[in-house]
Amino acid sequence: MSTISANTNKDTKMVQYNILTPAETVGLIHREEVAEFLYVHLDEFGDEKADILKAIDYALDRGVTPGGFVVTARLDGKIIGAVVINRTGMSGYIPENILVYIAMDAAHRGKGIGKELMKRAIDKADGDIALHVEPHNPAKFLYEKLGFTNKYLEMRLKK
Repeated sequence: MSTISANTNKDTKMVQYNILTPAETVGLIHREEVAEFLYVHLDEFGDEKADILKAIDYALDRGVTPGGFVVTARLDGKIIGAVVINRTGMSGYIPENILVYIAMDAAHRGKGIGKELMKRAIDKADGDIALHVEPHNPAKFLYEKLGFTNKYLEMRLKK
């Protein structure tokens, strides 16, 4: 568990960043709390809460492999940002990791906390990271600043 200071509204407050992996989750992760936060703050870019819980369970290796991790930002004990990374178990043609979710509380957007969450996730991840972002999502600019590029157009067949 680590902390950094983030300047918020001209007041310096301590934002605590936690990187949670399967081995580190006992007593630290409140999966329902993280899922509820993401469900609320992903806005129109989110999924059903049940699907968010599946991604968190996958990341924290709750009976499935290959796992992943969750990074949270807390201010005064309350989650204000969260990232979920799933490992793919592959490499080369499929990146080793996929960023499944990232969300910030709207009251804390634009203060560098989301960028710090992403940096910590990038540092923690072994190998490349893929993500899906809609063209009109404002987070796209953050991803580009961090070095993500758009090499492919994603296409899906829904059955």
